[in-house]
Amino acid sequence: MNTKIIPVLLIAIMSVFSTLLYANAYSATLPLSAEEGADLLFMREEEKLARDTYLTLYELWDLAIFSKIASSEQMHMNAMLKLLKKYELSDPAADTEIGEFSNDALQTLYNTLVVTGEQSALDALKVGGIIEETDMRDIKAAIVRSEKEDIDAVYENLLCGSRNHLRGFAQNILELTEQPYVAQVLYQSEVDEILASPMEKCGKKETPAKKGCRGKCLGWMK
Repeated sequence: MNTKIIPVLLIAIMSVFSTLLYANAYSATLPLSAEEGADLLFMREEEKLARDTYLTLYELWDLAIFSKIASSEQMHMNAMLKLLKKYELSDPAADTEIGEFSNDALQTLYNTLVVTGEQSALDALKVGGIIEETDMRDIKAAIVRSEKEDIDAVYENLLCGSRNHLRGFAQNILELTEQPYVAQVLYQSEVDEILASPMEKCGKKETPAKKGCRGKCLGWMK
């Protein structure tokens, strides 16, 4: 090969790699749409609602499932906080106590759920089901509005965790009442499909949210 051609080829190759690296870096930091930003803020507090409710109900009923899943919800909150920091959004959950929310709708929901969960251990477990079904509904809607792969990946892990949590609450209700779990937010057919499948290991495999995963991908129980 002509030695004069080699430097030209090297320059061309370096140019291609530089372009790819720049494109990846740029795409990872593209500005959020108004909907994407609002969803991130909401989801951060919705995960806090789950954590706070479970901590409160654990104090009332001393059921291990509430303590275990509250720890998982803290991990979900942490994942959302990383996204807020990445996209330079103010944390709505900063400097808030258990049961305190910036979002008025979530504040009202938390108050209502706690009052319901105070009635009995069964009611508390059903509250867990309401939270997880609501989370799944809201996360799926947020995935549809998102155009960011990194955000979609976090949402998919949260979605997977919610499926596992719902399975846990449903099993506890079955053991307590000898009756199958009845859907409270989602369609019964959707809930039945989730409960008929085994616990997942979320986060072990990342499948793009908009390419058919929709709750089918593997993941860990967070």
